[in-house]
Amino acid sequence: IMEEEGSSGADNIVTEFATYEDFLDSQITSLDLYYLEDEELARQLVELGYRGSGEVLKREEFEARKQAAEASRLSKRIKRGALSSSGKDLKNTFLRALGQREDGNRSGKMTVSGRGVQLPMLTRATLFSIIFIRDKNSRNQEISGYIDFAHRLKTEDFEPYFAGKKRLLPRPSDLSFYNWETQTSTSNPTPNYQVIAENASGLLFKNKRDRKILNVDPKAATPGDNSNRSPIDTDQYIQVVIYDHITRRKT
Repeated sequence: IMEEEGSSGADNIVTEFATYEDFLDSQITSLDLYYLEDEELARQLVELGYRGSGEVLKREEFEARKQAAEASRLSKRIKRGALSSSGKDLKNTFLRALGQREDGNRSGKMTVSGRGVQLPMLTRATLFSIIFIRDKNSRNQEISGYIDFAHRLKTEDFEPYFAGKKRLLPRPSDLSFYNWETQTSTSNPTPNYQVIAENASGLLFKNKRDRKILNVDPKAATPGDNSNRSPIDTDQYIQVVIYDHITRRKT
């Protein structure tokens, strides 16, 4: 019974706090900060169980439970067949741009209009969007990265983003991530893209379905075959660019 109660408490924690740092901060008192004079040290002491009045929860366990909770919510949403952006008042250009692309990245249906690639009849098209975001995180550190939108949609509940309750930011687990203050850099393949980091042309992404290269260099004449580059004019972020890649198969 005690184990079940502990599990329930941890589940409540991952529901209440958006990030592990937010959870640690909730355990730190003003007195801790007064004596320690270092927020990062205070967080480390909470993580080790030396400070804080609540439950000790390791980062790995927090992240695992967070992913499990989001996967459960996402599974229920998929069963209902509802889009995360459906019925939402998308108040800024970035959220509207994501909303236009959500169905295409979830199901492969083409919903992007305007500068989209014109497709011939009897062609099955699938949309794979990559989102570049540069902004500051909750610790006021400048970060940037490339997000595989289709992959994130399958592994995370996007309703809080479309509802304006959370801000979409790149993570170390995304296609590419860089923290300009700590100079931390990561890159990860996804089910849709392979990362080609060591290249004279800069960072490249290879689509795993049609094996075509997406070049995200802003100075490049084109991002590649069947790809479009769309800078998003928004005051919500320092910089946002969406790259839409379309794979085509004749039916």
